[in-house]
Amino acid sequence: MTRTSTIFRLVLPLAGVGLLGAFVWQARQARGTPAREAGSSPTVTAPAAYRAEGRVAAYPGAQVTVGTDIAGTVARVSVHEKDAVRRGQLLVELASGEQRAALAEARARIGEAEANLRLAAAQVSRWQALRAQDLAAQQSLDGAVRDHDAAKAQLDLAHATANRLEAVLAKTRIVSPIDGVVITRSAEAGQPVESGTPLVTVANLERTRIEAEVDEFDAARIALGATVVVSAEGFDGQTWRGRVEEIPDAVVARRLKPEDPGRPSDTRVLLVKVAFLEPTPLKLGQRVELEIGTSRARTP
Repeated sequence: MTRTSTIFRLVLPLAGVGLLGAFVWQARQARGTPAREAGSSPTVTAPAAYRAEGRVAAYPGAQVTVGTDIAGTVARVSVHEKDAVRRGQLLVELASGEQRAALAEARARIGEAEANLRLAAAQVSRWQALRAQDLAAQQSLDGAVRDHDAAKAQLDLAHATANRLEAVLAKTRIVSPIDGVVITRSAEAGQPVESGTPLVTVANLERTRIEAEVDEFDAARIALGATVVVSAEGFDGQTWRGRVEEIPDAVVARRLKPEDPGRPSDTRVLLVKVAFLEPTPLKLGQRVELEIGTSRARTP
């Protein structure tokens, strides 16, 4: 065996080991990180925001539709749409001539009943004096007491009738139950209306918020106090800040058809209430889009 062959036989295995080491090093560089420890699970970070749609709504009690409790004819409407009104201000008045006449008659009957009661009381006193002197029969006194009681009952009835008519007359004047702005007016002078007919809607436009429809699948990821970014069509590039202030305990049927075709339309939703953190030009009932922020993560 020549010296050259011996050197070749010694170098060849060393070269193979070197090539194998280089291959292993390249493979590890390609993976970038060492293998995960056994038994651990990957952490999936939640998205930065959840999208939802909703509408601008008034707080409970901040939007009221007033109507009439009695049938009648509208005599006058004292407000127009966009008028600012105060609590107790007259909005609509129904024709009340018949009720006023009936009330005047009831009050006259009160006067008549009071006169009859005074006469009956005098008769009782007279018969009591005669009976005390044994100059009158007990039956006559009993009759006088009965007439007195009947006169008292007639007076009570007259008062009750007057009170009822006063209440009916008061219902012909429909006043605003809150401070606010007239947003709809459904009545005109001369219009006949039935009991329960809506006439005017008043809203406090300074007390509005958003009712957002959050998919039930995202309900567990929404937190009180989460920041919200609000946008709306027609206000390109404008956004407003909000905050999640109420999360209900039950889901309901979806009211809004999603504008995003990728979102399911047959799921139930959570009506999350979002408070505005700044003034906006948005109108009651206007449709808006929301990005509800969250920083929480979940581990599957």
